[in-house]
Amino acid sequence: MFTANDLVEPWLIKPFSPTGHAEIEARIGGRYELFWDPNSREDDSTISCRITAIEPGKFLGFEWTGASQFKHFMNTADPLTHVLAFFIPMNDGAKRVTEAHLVHTGWRNTSEWEEARKWFEESWKSAFQKLEQHVNNPNAAK
Repeated sequence: MFTANDLVEPWLIKPFSPTGHAEIEARIGGRYELFWDPNSREDDSTISCRITAIEPGKFLGFEWTGASQFKHFMNTADPLTHVLAFFIPMNDGAKRVTEAHLVHTGWRNTSEWEEARKWFEESWKSAFQKLEQHVNNPNAAK
């Protein structure tokens, strides 16, 4: 759900941009590029972001850039912000489920960075709601 293009797109891209797409290479150093506006690859994308850590079924780490309103400071930061997603297999009665936790780090200490952090906090909440909908009822999340 986090590393295959066709599985990421339905919950992280398409609900927000029907024409968007993912270009992910599931290996350390591989691309983690998501494009919400394919006609403007430099805006509203994670162009040139890379996977920094991966252990299938356990965790995934990748760089993250800012949406267009934050790109003037987020996309030139060194280092970029960083996302860690952790996956915890669990049993829910008779079915197996995976609990996912996400930590987005690398925020700086200015008012514009705080605004971006809050924006992404809400964006990740929305994306995770879409993920839950997609997993529990794939046809309803479209």
